[in-house]
Amino acid sequence: MATSNPRALPLAAGLLTGTLALHITLVAVGNITDFGTNQQFVQHVLAMDTTFKDENLMWRAITSKGIQNTAYVAIIVWETVAALLLIAGTWLWARRDVVRARQISTYGLLMLMLLFGAGFIAIGGEWFAMWQSSDWNGLDAATRLFLMSGMVLLVNQFAGGRRSDG
Repeated sequence: MATSNPRALPLAAGLLTGTLALHITLVAVGNITDFGTNQQFVQHVLAMDTTFKDENLMWRAITSKGIQNTAYVAIIVWETVAALLLIAGTWLWARRDVVRARQISTYGLLMLMLLFGAGFIAIGGEWFAMWQSSDWNGLDAATRLFLMSGMVLLVNQFAGGRRSDG
């Protein structure tokens, strides 16, 4: 029977956390430096202007540019904080500070899961019927990031070992 390498799982946790840290950092930087591109995405999803225009759903549409832009800035801030937490978590994994690495990484990963699961899949996809749009549908990308974040969260939890804090 083969024995497992006790360093392999923390290494995997660090590398996977670092991968998502890199990804969400690039997303946040892209949204900050090219503000208008994804601003249009958020505006179209919230306005529901490329959906089927079902009168039973259209009351949900948000057409106020101020509210749309506030939502977009909130998304960017959320992404930035998640990126910073994941960068810190990656650093802690590299330093082999397993307890703190798992804790900080968990916060960042949960932020990603909330953003892409609750924000994009549930609210954008269902409430604002983003699934109906052939032009402004981000459900595939959101689902990928939600699932990746969940997978990395599980690896982080397993890599942290057992906790004895009651």
